[in-house]
Amino acid sequence: MLKNLILVLNCGSSSVKFAVLNPINKKKYLFGLVERLYISRSMITWNTKEIRNQLVIGDNLSHEKAFHFIINKIFNCEKSLFSRILAVGHRVVHGGMSLKESVIINDFVIQEIKKNIIFSPLHNPINLLGIEASLKYFPHLSKKNVAVLDTAFYHTLPESSYLYAIPYNLYSKYGIRRYGAHGISHFYVSQQASNILNIQFQGLNVISCHLGSGSSVTVIKNGKCMDTSMGLTPLEGLVMGTRSGDIDPAIIFFMNKEIGMSLIDIEDILINQSGILGLTDGITSDFRYIENNYDTDTISQRAVNIFCHRLAKYISAYTSLLDGRLDAIIFTGGIGENSTLVREIIISRLSIFGMKINNELNRSTRFGKSGFINKRNTIPILVIPTNEELIIAQETIKLFN
Repeated sequence: MLKNLILVLNCGSSSVKFAVLNPINKKKYLFGLVERLYISRSMITWNTKEIRNQLVIGDNLSHEKAFHFIINKIFNCEKSLFSRILAVGHRVVHGGMSLKESVIINDFVIQEIKKNIIFSPLHNPINLLGIEASLKYFPHLSKKNVAVLDTAFYHTLPESSYLYAIPYNLYSKYGIRRYGAHGISHFYVSQQASNILNIQFQGLNVISCHLGSGSSVTVIKNGKCMDTSMGLTPLEGLVMGTRSGDIDPAIIFFMNKEIGMSLIDIEDILINQSGILGLTDGITSDFRYIENNYDTDTISQRAVNIFCHRLAKYISAYTSLLDGRLDAIIFTGGIGENSTLVREIIISRLSIFGMKINNELNRSTRFGKSGFINKRNTIPILVIPTNEELIIAQETIKLFN
């Protein structure tokens, strides 16, 4: 039987996406999502043979248990499908200075991913769990695992974007610079926008907003990334599920010197206890909760308003990098694709640029639907569901052709 399918494992900070697909004709034979990891009512949804299944599989589910369920409860029922798998593609968030493009995974690559854990402590360890699960459960594919890097998209960043205003030798000696994240997603949706707008990718000017448990915004000029909100690590930038995003660095000194917190405790607070979770005083990191309670709950209002305030500032700043021509704003990711409230608030704060939202289109463009949500004859505002799995599969098969 012809082996022409790619298994994709896309492991996020609070989710695991998986898919088996043909990267040439783009057909998906199996795909699914485990979400709400590490909080109540962890849930799995998967589609196979045109049947949609959904199941709550416990509370506070870990990535390891999610992998176990996927492989033992789903993959084992699709053995004939898995006999057609050519290779396994893995999303890896941070490649650092050494991994700049998609690469077949070997011992060196694994060590480099481990080395870069310091730059992506929430993601690289989880990406490694996906790689380890693949090597364990699919030993016959052990030499056919590929790392597709989120940071690869950002190697076009100009020096004015990727350097921090700190002593230059900290960059030249230690690699301290802006690396970005969500590059696979931003690349995919900007490609789709190029097709929708009928503009050559090499001439495309867009601002792409990937909004989810992890959130980032990227500005693309003439098909190349010019700046992005995430930095040395995925901690910088927008307000996220549990990550603080931008803060005054002196807050860390204050917490250490005046409050007596250790650096380990401060790191844990900024990565795991901040963002939406921190703003709701520990109630939830799930954006759906604060959106559903926005009209009645002041805590939810605070969290949504701060999230939108930060994003609106970034979009406004990034328009200055496009030499007066913005072809579109793109919303993607779990929040970007589904939160009509966030999109409405954001666009209302960008009215100075002539952006206007069509409320009817905004309300109807959710749950996998794509399209324009702007008023006629105004700057295009696009909702484009991301498809990182397709890019990962296409990058993977390139290395075996």
